Amino acid sequence: MRGGSGLLAGVLLLVWGLVYLVTQVLVSPALGVLPTVAAGTALSVAAVLGYPSALRGPRGPRWAQRPVEERERPIAAAGRSMPLRSGLTTDAARRTVELLRPMLGGDAVAIADRDQVLAFVGPGSDHHRVGGAPQTRTTARVIERRRTVVVPDRAGLACNHPDCPLQSAVVTPLAIGSRVVGALGVYRVHPDPPPRGLVEDMASMLSLHLELAEMDRERRLAAHARLDALRAQINPHFLFNILNTIASKARTDPEEARQLLLRLSDFFRYAVRQDGHFAEFAQEYFFVRTYLSLEQARFGDRLRVRYDIDPQVLTTRVPVLTIQPLVENAVKHGIADKVEGGTIRLRARVDPLTRTTSIRVSDDGVGMRPEVLARLSDGERGGPPPESDATADGEPGRARGGGVGLRNISERLDSLFGERYELSITPAPGGGTVVDLRIPLR
Repeated sequence: MRGGSGLLAGVLLLVWGLVYLVTQVLVSPALGVLPTVAAGTALSVAAVLGYPSALRGPRGPRWAQRPVEERERPIAAAGRSMPLRSGLTTDAARRTVELLRPMLGGDAVAIADRDQVLAFVGPGSDHHRVGGAPQTRTTARVIERRRTVVVPDRAGLACNHPDCPLQSAVVTPLAIGSRVVGALGVYRVHPDPPPRGLVEDMASMLSLHLELAEMDRERRLAAHARLDALRAQINPHFLFNILNTIASKARTDPEEARQLLLRLSDFFRYAVRQDGHFAEFAQEYFFVRTYLSLEQARFGDRLRVRYDIDPQVLTTRVPVLTIQPLVENAVKHGIADKVEGGTIRLRARVDPLTRTTSIRVSDDGVGMRPEVLARLSDGERGGPPPESDATADGEPGRARGGGVGLRNISERLDSLFGERYELSITPAPGGGTVVDLRIPLR
């Protein structure tokens, strides 16, 4: 038996003992059975109702009288859908305080960053205005000292407004790592602060969501930076060679020269203006075909291309500027150095069972040196870049046979898919190189 229940049983025994003593011993003549039982029952009911036992639970706010599981259920649900997952913005803070107000046992809830109130709901919203500086010194003190402050009365709250209805509060910091970025405040209109532990637990949950939002933002910035790097890596020698080809065609075949200029314009327009990180495969396919048509104008019959594209792939979404650099590697480091030229093959399939898109770029060119292939295989998930290799064109930082932006592509795929993709580079039987890419279906 629990201590609270045992104590209550002892109180009831004492009550009935007193009833018996008074009604049967001290009173003459003794009372009958019915009045005695009625008196004992009334006193027992009063003892049970007035006693904060383990059966009834301690008296307190109505939210605290609910079972722990019932109180934690909405908090856990709120944690899974917390608006601050998108970052510490005014709109996210407003939706968060509206969600938290009925859960935290407060009359008003506020979120502020280091400079201003981002959201405030409840009594006092007429002067605790969104966009303005915090009206209480408590918030600034919490952010500065990086610890929770419990305010038991209005004097401690120190609100600048003389008619503020708020009387008590718990204000706790919101942090991203070790950096305090704001504060969560839960206020009441009477001098009985909200439960500190509950407010701090919720602040910890909000801080975790803010950290995840910060990681998402950094990952997006990194992905954008790598996409910009891929755009910048469009080989200038490719441009010069194509322009030389167009100049020579202008003398012998002006119409073909004009068509090549239009294709070159389409090529750079797509590379520079493509917005976002994903595009339909059909768009990337058109981009690759445009690139290869320009290279075929330069290499002539030495460059042959074969396409094997499943029609289902055309509507899937793939990372932009990912396939073309793989094809450019095959041209530059496989076919260009082979006197008789060779064939490049582009194959794409959708696997509905594994929900993946598979892309293969292969060539029958000169192939990669074993040491370069080993280095790329070890570093394709973000390994160290080559230290001193250069391409045949004398471009530093790109391994001969190692490729245009392969490391950049791999790091970008890491940021977009994590571990949910595969990129492999293997020698082709009979000579050449095979690059296989498998990404989640989108």
